[in-house]
Amino acid sequence: MDATATERAVIVSLSVGAQRALILAAEHPDRVAGAVFVCPAVPLDSPLKDDARYPFDEVLPEDDEAWPNSWPKGKFTGWVGDYRAFLEFFFSQMFNEPHSTKPAEDCIGWGLETTAERLIATEIGNGMSEATARSLAARVRCPVLVIQGTADAITGPGRGMALAEATGGDLVLLEGSGHGPHVRDPVKVNLLLGDFALPARTPPLRWKRGRVRPKRALYISSPIGLGHAQRDVAIASELRKLHPDLEIDWLAQHPVTAVLEARGERVHPASAQLACESGHIESESAGHDLHAFQAIRRMEEILLANFMVFHDLAREDHYDLWIGDEAWELDYYLHENPEQKTAAFAWFTDFVGWLPMPDGGSHEAFLTADYNAEMIEQIARFPRVRDRAIFVGDLDDIVPDAFGPGLPAIRDWTQQHYDFAGYVTGFDPGQLEDREALGYR
Repeated sequence: MDATATERAVIVSLSVGAQRALILAAEHPDRVAGAVFVCPAVPLDSPLKDDARYPFDEVLPEDDEAWPNSWPKGKFTGWVGDYRAFLEFFFSQMFNEPHSTKPAEDCIGWGLETTAERLIATEIGNGMSEATARSLAARVRCPVLVIQGTADAITGPGRGMALAEATGGDLVLLEGSGHGPHVRDPVKVNLLLGDFALPARTPPLRWKRGRVRPKRALYISSPIGLGHAQRDVAIASELRKLHPDLEIDWLAQHPVTAVLEARGERVHPASAQLACESGHIESESAGHDLHAFQAIRRMEEILLANFMVFHDLAREDHYDLWIGDEAWELDYYLHENPEQKTAAFAWFTDFVGWLPMPDGGSHEAFLTADYNAEMIEQIARFPRVRDRAIFVGDLDDIVPDAFGPGLPAIRDWTQQHYDFAGYVTGFDPGQLEDREALGYR
């Protein structure tokens, strides 16, 4: 805080970071405006019967049959004996929600940047007694929020509950969330942090009755697909023919905005807050080679940030319809947080499902199938999120493959869950008389 000239701040801690946060809030109350503890690892007696944990420095018996699949594997001897296996086990416990391959892989990679011996040294240095923790908690005077996953397999949910009680703070339990809800349920955690850290919003000074509001649509156009901008402008033009009184705002970024501005469309000012998706794709395209699945998989932070921009806009402005042209962040996070849907949602795309590249081997085949399974489960659980799903193309354009082992055929599933629009080009090829000038024979 000194280094960044931050005199006073709301602090947010995760896991064992709660111990540092307790010290800071108790010892320097003038510097801490509020403290948020996410799944705190504090040495407080749990009010629940959490699963047993094991002393890390205890030597494992050679015949310990539980070693490969349970917490004894977390002992120091296990760390040194097979460090990668420990990391794989630990992060499988941290991210124990289904379809958590990406955060687990990231954390294993970060863990491999150090050694078991160095990690053991940090663990030995983490000691804080229960008496110390309770003394610090009693001295905290700032507002406190504890965010705790009920399925936390690292510390158990009881320790978060005990810290909320010891500090007199508020407790929010996230049912079914594990030890990393800021990663696996980031929209909810972001909203909790915002509500805690920021003062209450000033209510609008003017309100308009629903029946006298103009018809309004918010159009979210992806910047990373070929032809999106041209077809989206064509669709908006056709919508206005059908509904002349329709107002359309666009949430978009370059290069889509260049097309929109040239056509006189209204780009919402919130678009300036969007993280650059096309820049990410360019960075992934070194050597003119783009691995689309992995590139999209590695842009989850960008997609989350852009969903939060959309969320804030949709909360402040009233729209009758959200239109998403491959707005992946909107579709994914609405299915993960269906209570945030406050308008009709029309979704369309020109591809459905991920398929592995041959050089990706069995691991990539597993990953693409897992991503497809998550999407199928989302649609089955919350079919109401998409009021209309449209495939831009025809049935024969869809590959005949299956989504993965034990999953349905992509073509059959898409036919059941989508309407088909044919291909939307945004122009009439019949009007292009001089084909040679365009480079076509």
